[in-house]
Amino acid sequence: MFINKGNKAFQRIRNSEYVDKSGLIAIVNSTLFTEACFTCVSRCRRFGKSMAARMLNAYYDKSCNSLELFADLEIARHPTFEAHLNKYPVIYLDMTDFVETYKDDSIVAHIKEELRTEILEAYPQVEVRKTDDLMRCLFRIAQATGEQFIFIIDEWDAICREFPKDSKAMDDYVGWLRSMFKSGNALDVFAGVYMTGILPIKKYQTESALNNFREYSMIQPRKMASYFGFTKEEVLVLAEKHGVNFDELEKWYDGYQIGNELSMFNPNSVMQALEDGICDSYWARTGAFETASNYISMNFEGLKDDIIAMLAGESRQVNTTKFQNDMAIIRSRDDALTVLIHLGYLSYDRRKQECRIPNREVGMEMENAVENTNWTNVVETLQKSEQLLRATLDGDAEAVARGIDIAHDEETSILSYNNENSMACVLSIAYLYAKNDYIIHRELASGRGFADLVFIPRKHVDSPALVVELKYDKDADTAISQIKRKKYPAKVAQYTNDLLLVGINYDKETKSHSCVIERWGDDK
Repeated sequence: MFINKGNKAFQRIRNSEYVDKSGLIAIVNSTLFTEACFTCVSRCRRFGKSMAARMLNAYYDKSCNSLELFADLEIARHPTFEAHLNKYPVIYLDMTDFVETYKDDSIVAHIKEELRTEILEAYPQVEVRKTDDLMRCLFRIAQATGEQFIFIIDEWDAICREFPKDSKAMDDYVGWLRSMFKSGNALDVFAGVYMTGILPIKKYQTESALNNFREYSMIQPRKMASYFGFTKEEVLVLAEKHGVNFDELEKWYDGYQIGNELSMFNPNSVMQALEDGICDSYWARTGAFETASNYISMNFEGLKDDIIAMLAGESRQVNTTKFQNDMAIIRSRDDALTVLIHLGYLSYDRRKQECRIPNREVGMEMENAVENTNWTNVVETLQKSEQLLRATLDGDAEAVARGIDIAHDEETSILSYNNENSMACVLSIAYLYAKNDYIIHRELASGRGFADLVFIPRKHVDSPALVVELKYDKDADTAISQIKRKKYPAKVAQYTNDLLLVGINYDKETKSHSCVIERWGDDK
């Protein structure tokens, strides 16, 4: 169950549709037999954690021959490929198996005893003492055989997520991890250790116990970024192979910025969409929905306003350094946003230190999470947004003006409403329903200037594009004139000739909006 499991699990993966992520092996190979041989990769659910662990097991495990499984993959072209292929005894531990079986503080004792028993059965020729714990047994085996182990732990933080941080189980688990990987014999026993989980190791008060691990996370993926999900190039190949519309896959599952990778797709959702032949939300099946709802409900320091703005396509600043990497300790807005990044509900731009909702799939689940709270005004905003878009497309300028008046009144807590930029933010929220059918640009370079808001219809959407110009204390006709004078439609005409011009003005004295809507070309 735990040692020398062979390569059958990876064989099943290769028998299915497989996107080559074997380059990750070369990164792990570079750490073997060094002080940096302790690796932890944390990423959100359904982003290939277990698949990577099974791939590594198949590659290192000496009890099988995996040459054919890897011969056509990227790693086979790497100079370290043959040096480590099937050369090590591998211990493979899936912590979720124990969490599901043992629900009390005895869980760590069961882990240690079951591992010890099986490993001694695998090495009956090695003499050990009855008093030897697991680590001492492994040390004696390594000394007697001249072999060092690869230790792979999948879902290492499952106990941390399921047991209270002050429980005996947590204390026992931290102590066991320390005895295994921080002991003086660790480098004599392990050629390499690879752990995977949802959150980084530096949580649950384990930083001092496991600070010898090199961590790769959704916030700091380092050189593993391209292995955290599917790249745009990989999804283009899959879309062409299966005859699926790439633009739909992009709208639903793209949008993750992971390190230097600016366009990453949710791999599990892409594969399910290809299998089902339809793009849908598979995110709800990850089990993280209730967790996200709980964090959103906390509404720390205006978190509600941030969620509304991000649903409208805006980004928000976040300080990820304050988070203690403990799902049970959420003390601030930044903590809540950071854990949502780790769970995959938000994408993180490390350079700008901003987060945003990545795509339609996650946006739908965030809307569901919001509806699961008592934020009735937010739910109403979502509903009114559809009505506002319909009024715009129908050319009903009076209804648009009324709708924006309402949106302005509801969102004044977000920012000071005193210029076109603040108007644009409120308008983005008011039109958030449009994200389903449009790609929305703020300050798009068009013609002789920058259009405030431009709505480009997605492919296969039979709706006109919208160019929206905002004015503060002037009039809506002036906004329309500027659109024409600065030739904003010329840029949009590259995509479609079906175009509506929308001029919106806010009158500071009357505290109301006016609107003019024209179809482009009607004045020719």
